[in-house]
Amino acid sequence: MATVSSFESLRFPSRSDLHQFGELFEPLYNASTEEARRQAVAALSRCPQIPDETALFIASQPIGVAAIFLMGAKAIPDATLMRILRATGPEHARAIGRRDNLSPVMIEALVGSHQDHASRRGGEDREASLEEAARLGREERIREELRALVRAATPTVEAPPALQPASEVHQALLVRFARTGEVGMLAVTLADALGSSQWLSERILLDVSGRQLAETLVALDMPSADTVFVLTCIYPHLASGSAELMLWALDPAEATLRVESWQRADSYTNGDGVREAANADDAQSNGQDHHDRSSETGRQRAAG
Repeated sequence: MATVSSFESLRFPSRSDLHQFGELFEPLYNASTEEARRQAVAALSRCPQIPDETALFIASQPIGVAAIFLMGAKAIPDATLMRILRATGPEHARAIGRRDNLSPVMIEALVGSHQDHASRRGGEDREASLEEAARLGREERIREELRALVRAATPTVEAPPALQPASEVHQALLVRFARTGEVGMLAVTLADALGSSQWLSERILLDVSGRQLAETLVALDMPSADTVFVLTCIYPHLASGSAELMLWALDPAEATLRVESWQRADSYTNGDGVREAANADDAQSNGQDHHDRSSETGRQRAAG
């Protein structure tokens, strides 16, 4: 802690200071108690400049120690964050996702990292041994040949994957972009969480009533408090309790079925079918308004 305090007191550390601290920190850290390690990491997360090797070392520690540094340290450049993402697991990626100053490049890297981790977990579950992997490969080649024969006879489109709850990274990014008003990035993240085209997420956001976004967030199992926050940021007219009332009136099972139907339509028709599915409620609600306007026009003509 004395070494860290001395380094922390340097307002403008020289290259020599950074090099010397980088050499001293790791052995001192390994010789310290758990509590001293946590205090040192917390102190370094406030420093405006630290050596890259020290940042990488801290980031490689268990998430219980590294989390506060990954979430709050402003001295970590994007290049170092990229190296940390490649070298660590999903827990460290979630901590990085909670940073307040993420660049668009880092946001894209976080989404890609989430997809890579999910793919690796699926591959590990399927391939228990080299022999099993070879067998699966042979079976996959046979299935692909059969699919090709079927496609040649009757072209088809595979159904989209089942709707899954939004990951913690998706939830954190949705809240962040709602707070900053970045609707474009919100649409990108929502499409990734749905496994759909961006056309579908943009169509959902265009429903100014907020109901379609509310149904989508409920179907993605977003926490209620975060859902209310996102809705009121995107649709200010839902403040003062309106968003809570809308969520209270929604049936999660029905919302999930509705969003899955949008997913299927989006997958099958690249947007044409989902436009009909997403507009079904709008057409029904607008029908009565059209009838009322037609009746009023008829009365005016009769009076004339």
